[in-house]
Amino acid sequence: MAIFLTKESRVLVQGMTGAEGMKHTRRMLAAGTRIVGGVNPRKAGRTVDFDGTPVPVFGSVREGMDATAADVTVVFVPPPFARSAVIEAVDAGIGLAVVITEGVPVHDAVAFHAHARARSTRVVGPNCPGLISPGHSNAGIIPPDIAPAPGRIGLVSKSGTLTYQLMHELREIGFSSAVGIGGDPVIGTTHIDCLTAFEQDPDTELIVLIGEIGGDAEERAAAHIAQHITKPVIGYIAGFTAPEGKTMGHAGAIVSGSSGTAEAKKRALEAAGVAVGSTPTETAHLARARLFGPSGV
Repeated sequence: MAIFLTKESRVLVQGMTGAEGMKHTRRMLAAGTRIVGGVNPRKAGRTVDFDGTPVPVFGSVREGMDATAADVTVVFVPPPFARSAVIEAVDAGIGLAVVITEGVPVHDAVAFHAHARARSTRVVGPNCPGLISPGHSNAGIIPPDIAPAPGRIGLVSKSGTLTYQLMHELREIGFSSAVGIGGDPVIGTTHIDCLTAFEQDPDTELIVLIGEIGGDAEERAAAHIAQHITKPVIGYIAGFTAPEGKTMGHAGAIVSGSSGTAEAKKRALEAAGVAVGSTPTETAHLARARLFGPSGV
């Protein structure tokens, strides 16, 4: 089992013929993802060969969906065009849009998220690494060899690099799905969305939640865990050593007073029964101990 993305998912890549689109389409194909087409109006009708796998290029998302029955799109278009690319996919009726693009203006993100919600399209991102269901499918830029086999852990993370690190640290256990939701102020799929999906997934036994300083997403997730999640949750908050008052890399990591600090988030999660690690490696140890007992094996 997996959440949001399965081996049956049929994926279009908007911006496939650009440098990043080409590179990551090749990686997604190597991971077993069913890439059924790319989208570029200027190159419609062409076919791109990826190490012996021909992938057609369509002029629009609607054209690609009509020809291939695609139900997922991965968006690699530049920031000025991300809004129109997502809205195009939503209007075509796509079920899931994974927006990798970094630097999307906040007002554009607000617009396409509202449009997507009104039409029941799930958006992951923007400014995210995407999601992977190891052994089944990979939509985005998560390196598939970090945790190549499916397993028992569900992972949801604001941070792309910490997604990779925790997957590597827990690779011997494996993951049902890992979702990098992105750290921008306005994102589509949230911690709570993923927690709910993992709670309902019979093959997910434990959930790892990675947050970071800024905003109140982790506090809201903690309240949701306390009321609705029965599976064990292990947490990590990036930013314990951040200088006070300093705005960090992600646009969402803005701290005001005691609100949004790593310590405040840690307290909220612990009050909901979540064991919170002080480092990624300690977080991995906590996950092993919860699954296998104090020995962690």
